[in-house]
Amino acid sequence: MNINTGEITEILKSQIKNYKSDFNPSEVGTVIDVGDGIAHVLGLHHVMSNEMLMFECGVTGIAFNLEEGSVGVIILGDYVHVKEGTKVSRLNKILEVPVGDALIGRVVNPLGIPIDGLGEIESSESRVIEFEAPGIADRQSIFEPMHTGIKAIDSMTPIGRGQRQLIIGDRKTGKTTVALDTIINQKGKDIICVYVAIGQKASTVATVVDILREHGAMEYTIIVTASASEPASLLYIAPYAGCAIAEYFMYSENKHTLVVYDDLSKQANAYRQISLLLRRPPGREAFPGDVFYIHARLLERSAKLSDKLGGGSLTALPIIETQEGEVAAYIPTNVISITDGQIYLVPSLFMAGVRPAIDVGVSVSRVGGKAQTKAMKAVAGSLRLDLASYRSLEAFSKLGIGLDKVTLSQLDRGAKMVELLKQAQYSPIPFEEQVIVLFAATQGFLDNVEVERISEFEWRIIDYIKKHNPDILGIIKTTKELPKDDSITNLLKSFKDKF
Repeated sequence: MNINTGEITEILKSQIKNYKSDFNPSEVGTVIDVGDGIAHVLGLHHVMSNEMLMFECGVTGIAFNLEEGSVGVIILGDYVHVKEGTKVSRLNKILEVPVGDALIGRVVNPLGIPIDGLGEIESSESRVIEFEAPGIADRQSIFEPMHTGIKAIDSMTPIGRGQRQLIIGDRKTGKTTVALDTIINQKGKDIICVYVAIGQKASTVATVVDILREHGAMEYTIIVTASASEPASLLYIAPYAGCAIAEYFMYSENKHTLVVYDDLSKQANAYRQISLLLRRPPGREAFPGDVFYIHARLLERSAKLSDKLGGGSLTALPIIETQEGEVAAYIPTNVISITDGQIYLVPSLFMAGVRPAIDVGVSVSRVGGKAQTKAMKAVAGSLRLDLASYRSLEAFSKLGIGLDKVTLSQLDRGAKMVELLKQAQYSPIPFEEQVIVLFAATQGFLDNVEVERISEFEWRIIDYIKKHNPDILGIIKTTKELPKDDSITNLLKSFKDKF
């Protein structure tokens, strides 16, 4: 019997060439251990990191720890029904959240499920919550202002579109109020705002919704909330979900967006809880070693995109809560090093009635004047130095030493400037009105006005200009510069004579 080896070789080559694997990635695993929102699953040998999983009871989870013998899964939602022996199947996709215009004006949880009782969200598009930050070539320098409507911020620590500006301070110092004022001030500016509430009380979130609705801000705002009663897993993913929702408008619709993360301290605590339950090695303050990375990869997604990519922007206002003013603690120093500046709120000023209670000495914007209009630069150039010198003179004057006339004059002007920068909550002031008021202050028009009448002077001067020469406000708003002539000075002089 003759064996044709050449023919056999050709057959084998043909078989190898046309071979198709029967491997099916739809594996099913079994829960071997569960507790505190964490499950260990056996049998998912080909699962991907951060892949979505479905428990047979209908609850979803994320493959978080890819261990040698099992998979550590964080359960998203009510984990009471997950038992030992529960079957788990792969969904072959990374965690996504629905995006699009349908979410505007709605309150959703970090999975994009509406919780406001207004029905289902009809959205055909979704976006993965973890997305790579734009590279250097995909960005451009920050140059457009993101006005907050707060005089103390827009004049001394300006925020630009695409910037990451930290709001930091102790509990109950007005951090959320600053963020809400900024959202309210974006009305009519074609900016989409996303407010992410992390670990807040449900009643607090309801109050935020009512405030935004009362001021007409829900027309362009989306609220993502993971309340204090939710599992730590939802608190951990909430800011990524909010960022993904905002990114859709930045990338797909070339819009400007603003995201508030309130607050990242609670997200870090939730991540610490998850990591310790998964037996990841603890580090400083029991936080895992990559706690810096979870905030860095979130905040790096904020950017002003290049014109080639549409020129949209994502501005981030992360909030961090300090304990007893300890700015040098682990999480605060981490986030300070990632962001482009910070607005520091202090309890002593808050209790003294200076609201917003911004510490001018510690607060800074690393983008600075690049995100400030020429008009604001002209009137607020020396404001920070004047206030800083006033604070030092104020401390010196408490020693009871006799002061000369020049020092007394500086103290008087500083006290009036502090009074002028006070502002009621949820009442942002248009940029052009801020310029007029600060111009009056820096040019000495407040020198003969009693401190008690500063607030009255402020609203009356704006009212006077609106009645007698409203075109000046329009010029400042459109050109972003002060008028070349002396029209503002003449108006202020005529008003001061009558005041």
